[in-house]
Amino acid sequence: MHQETLQLIHILEKTVSPDKTELEQASSFLEQAAITNVIQFIKTLSDILRHGGNSPVARMAAGLQLKNQLTSKDPTIKANFQLRWLNFPEDIRTYIKKNVVGALGTETNRPSSAAQCVAYIAVTELPQGQWPDLIATLVNNVVQPNSTEMQKEATLEAIGYICQEIDSDVLVTQSNDILTAIIHGMRSREPSNQVKLAATQALLNSLEFTKANFDKITERNFIMEVVCETTQSQDSQVKVAALQCLVKIMSLYYQYMEPYMAQALFPITLEAMKSENDAVALQGIEFWSNVSDEEVDLAIEDTEATDAGKTPTRVSQHYAKGALQYIVPVLLQKLTKQEELDDEDDWNPSKAAGVCLMLLASCCEDEIVPYVLPFIKDNIKSENWRFRDASLMAFASILGGLENSTLKPLVEQAMPTLIELMYDNSVIVRDTAAWTIGRISEIIPEAAINETYLKPLLEALINGLKAEPRVAANICWAFSGLAEAAIEAATDADENGQPETYPLSQYFEFIIHRLLETTDRPDGGQANLRPAAYEALMEMVKNSPKDCYVTVRTTTVVILERLQQVLQMETHITSHSDRSQFNDLQSLLCGTLQSVLRKMTPDDAPQISDTIMTAMLTMFNSNKSGGVQEDALMAVSTLVEVLGEGFYKYIDAFKPYLYLGLKNHQEYQVCCTAVGLTGDIFRALKHKILPYCDEIMQLLMENLGDQSVHRSVKPQILSVFGDIVLSIGPEFRKYLDIVLPTLAQASQAEVDRNDFDMVEYLNELREGVLEAYTGIIQGLKGDGPTPTPELMLLEPHVPFIVQFITVVAQDNEHSDSTIAVAAGLVGDLCSAFGAPMIQLLDLEPINEMLGQGKRSKHSRAKTLSLWAAKELKKLKANVNTAAAAS
Repeated sequence: MHQETLQLIHILEKTVSPDKTELEQASSFLEQAAITNVIQFIKTLSDILRHGGNSPVARMAAGLQLKNQLTSKDPTIKANFQLRWLNFPEDIRTYIKKNVVGALGTETNRPSSAAQCVAYIAVTELPQGQWPDLIATLVNNVVQPNSTEMQKEATLEAIGYICQEIDSDVLVTQSNDILTAIIHGMRSREPSNQVKLAATQALLNSLEFTKANFDKITERNFIMEVVCETTQSQDSQVKVAALQCLVKIMSLYYQYMEPYMAQALFPITLEAMKSENDAVALQGIEFWSNVSDEEVDLAIEDTEATDAGKTPTRVSQHYAKGALQYIVPVLLQKLTKQEELDDEDDWNPSKAAGVCLMLLASCCEDEIVPYVLPFIKDNIKSENWRFRDASLMAFASILGGLENSTLKPLVEQAMPTLIELMYDNSVIVRDTAAWTIGRISEIIPEAAINETYLKPLLEALINGLKAEPRVAANICWAFSGLAEAAIEAATDADENGQPETYPLSQYFEFIIHRLLETTDRPDGGQANLRPAAYEALMEMVKNSPKDCYVTVRTTTVVILERLQQVLQMETHITSHSDRSQFNDLQSLLCGTLQSVLRKMTPDDAPQISDTIMTAMLTMFNSNKSGGVQEDALMAVSTLVEVLGEGFYKYIDAFKPYLYLGLKNHQEYQVCCTAVGLTGDIFRALKHKILPYCDEIMQLLMENLGDQSVHRSVKPQILSVFGDIVLSIGPEFRKYLDIVLPTLAQASQAEVDRNDFDMVEYLNELREGVLEAYTGIIQGLKGDGPTPTPELMLLEPHVPFIVQFITVVAQDNEHSDSTIAVAAGLVGDLCSAFGAPMIQLLDLEPINEMLGQGKRSKHSRAKTLSLWAAKELKKLKANVNTAAAAS
């Protein structure tokens, strides 16, 4: 063996050393080896992994290092590694592949390192049409009689990893071969549970691309038989993996499950739900959660199809309704198995049962009540806290699915008991009671602000703000719901939707005071309490009536003082944890500041705007990136909204930070916010912004041309062009030569129609283009009856614009908001250019789109389509009148 190989083995063995210095030295050596000669490094690692005489530690470490040179959690690094691998000489790749495949089944450690290496090479090569004999080799490893247990297990692990990582389309043609190996490993006569487990997990990962097999009844029957048989394994890991397969099969192939439901799936999953083994019980519960989820979707599809006068493509078998009487008692029993020292992040059967009940209530609606109500009545006042909590949880879980007529009397009847349970001696019961009140105020708000119970309810909630963080956090959420419920109940709202008073007015100041105290609690970092308290503050302020304004104004001053105090703490930050808390607090204060600012009167806002802007500029100065910068930009956006032209005095001081935001391509949310704020500033300052216009337009155009800018930024920029031209009017003419070709190019974008996200993006992009054209027409046309010279510059482009509207109209996947903007543009073209538009716009696709818009439930699409159709009709009438007169 070469000296270099021996040295590498020695280093690899040190990667598990308890000595920190040795560990660091080993890590440094390996990093350097990868930089110096990556091909030789990977080749040697594959030799060490393949050679059975090396120590298990060295082989496992070699496999791990080899895998780390093939893949990464970072998508960019992963793509670079894959490209690098494909550029290695073919003989080297063949040599390494032979080693890693040869190592399958020769290791003593689990899981197999070689299996991961095989998988990550496969994930790179198979989509390129390379390594064509791999799947056949792996299948052979599993099915040939003389394969060892370790060889079958490691090979099935490799198949599982490949199926998990690779795009399912790549393996569709080889699904039969892959299934052959998997089913072979799952057979009842397979003696090894480790092999069965690896095979079952591989099946779980391969279910997406076995659709062709599920479409054939004989193959489907065979797969279902093997999976159902495997759920009866005495080995709990195998049993859980097989149940996971059933859960996923139900989601993917619901339409095929009827023959198996009564005789197999129902008894298997019911038995699993009852199991004392949490992992098994969780899968049984998950199965029925999935059934409910699927049947809710099918009910929506059925309604949509009926509304459109069509027959739905899939129909619900109503399995959940049929199973209610059997599964609800089991779920209620599971609710009583809470852990006393419950970690909120731990998922257990008790929590899963609560979620399953919620989904069943959404699916089965009022039909669930008879199976749940007796349990609630019997246990709500039980001596045992677990049963009190379980009955509360059951009550809260079913609220979301019930009809109002059933729900309201139930809630009103329960309210005194709920208030009483807010004082329970069990923290878990108080926590669930607070959460239940939060659910009520969200789902049936009129019951939450019922004047009979409002005072005692508020007393219980305010008292609970001093309770344990988990209870107080749920109470904050309840206040958010109550604020919204109270404003909706007010009847004397003005044209801005703000009433004189509302049911919480007399308690408002005290609630705000207590919430401000809660945000300052020393344990506010636990159970998400501080963010929950600030969120409640924001909602209380946002949903406040006129008679609470004095408190709102005082709160603004308090928030501003806090922000200034926090900014002064920066010099005391000593750790990463301190920095994180500091940033979170700044973000929360910025968010709250937005809520209170929006409520300020035009007279009061300018009195505090200097202080706000000084604080914002300090924040920008100390936070050049990240979420805090985004929150500060949003706070400035609110200030612009409130001050209008009064913001002009800050523009010189703020300009550098706006430009930094527009250039922040790495954090695209910041860039997006900066683009939106640019539109706000133009709308507020109008012609006053002209001296800065060239710089801003240049930055926006650079962003559009930069491939590294996140795609979500670009539709917003196009839309902002519309805001700019509406603000500066004819002055925009100098930019037409660069903006119009850019819009033309963006309007011709095409995307992968199979990717829902890309179709959504295309609609956003088109909406941005349409909004830009709308702004240009409206901004250039002037107020006179005849087109302005600036508008006439657009005339040669009108046929292209109409052609683009036609493309949008003919696209079956256009969104309601795209129709709205397209219809608005049709109307604007008619009013701007007059009679010549009839010939261009009176086309079947455009008339059909306007007809669709007029029938839309989307109010903006409906309003603009009606207006556009009216404008088109008016033009036709004028032309006909003129023709008749002549």
